[in-house]
Amino acid sequence: MPARCNAMTERIKTAASVEGRDTEDALSDLAPLLRVRPELQEFCRFGGDWASPREAEQPGWAHFHMVTRGHCLIDRPARSSLRLEAGDILLLPRGDAHVVRARAAAGRAAQPISTDYCNAILTRTSVGVEPDTELICGRLHFEAAPENPLVAALPDVIVVRAGDQPLVDRFRMLMLGIRDELDGGRAGAMAIAVDLASALFVMLLRGHLEDDPPADGLLALLGKRGTAQAVIAMLHDPSHDWTLDELAAHAAASRATLVRAFRATCGIAPLAFLTGLRLGLARRRLETTADAITQIAADVGYHSEAALSRAFQRRFGIRPRSVRRAASRSARPRK
Repeated sequence: MPARCNAMTERIKTAASVEGRDTEDALSDLAPLLRVRPELQEFCRFGGDWASPREAEQPGWAHFHMVTRGHCLIDRPARSSLRLEAGDILLLPRGDAHVVRARAAAGRAAQPISTDYCNAILTRTSVGVEPDTELICGRLHFEAAPENPLVAALPDVIVVRAGDQPLVDRFRMLMLGIRDELDGGRAGAMAIAVDLASALFVMLLRGHLEDDPPADGLLALLGKRGTAQAVIAMLHDPSHDWTLDELAAHAAASRATLVRAFRATCGIAPLAFLTGLRLGLARRRLETTADAITQIAADVGYHSEAALSRAFQRRFGIRPRSVRRAASRSARPRK
């Protein structure tokens, strides 16, 4: 049997095994692309008119805050303030600059804050007042960034509201488990912390998708039974020369049914979505890495730099080398 037929047979077997379990559980199948490395930065105990500014992070890093007691506001440039209550978790996937503050702190002199380094984490405490708000603050590094299309598809802000005590307790247990592993310094601590943080991130993403399901785009496709497994197959192997038959087999659907499902959700057919996915991956790598364009082309499914360049011109009206030059200029420090 020809090699291509063998490969097709294996993919159909994989699709059949997928159908045997819950095909709506796309997040479990995407776990390898959702791994994050945690960095717990601060345990904060604030009171009075306090404010804590945060600078923008480098690409691939996300800010997060978990309110374990009290409440606070999050100010971001040109956006309305967000209010967080005890048990809420905020994730800023782009690592945007922001200010965490008390409700009454805007425009006022901030309460002095003392800083102490203890057990591998900074403890920050308001001076001269009784703390009424506690937060665990840190950041997550996406292991597959910047080429991770899931990260690119996330909204600028994710807030998961802890509406019931069991959910609050589960988040707190994960966060404290991460802190304890990193503080303890025992063998395997980082591996355990990464697994716990990845679990926490998946829970955050699941909560966001349940509370505020997207209407279109990648995350919407992942949330629908008829399209999720086809999209997962593309995400795991974007360089494969996918056919509509193979994608339909992964989705356990007919070709026509799969096309209708994609068009209903995002307005385009599966192979057109694949093209957009590949070009998006290529553009992010051009803008954020020094990888050779020939290698980028191969990694996203184009047989040559020229083929990628033609596809880029059709989609974006610009050539890959121009994208790289523009990214280089913007990254160059100003004199």
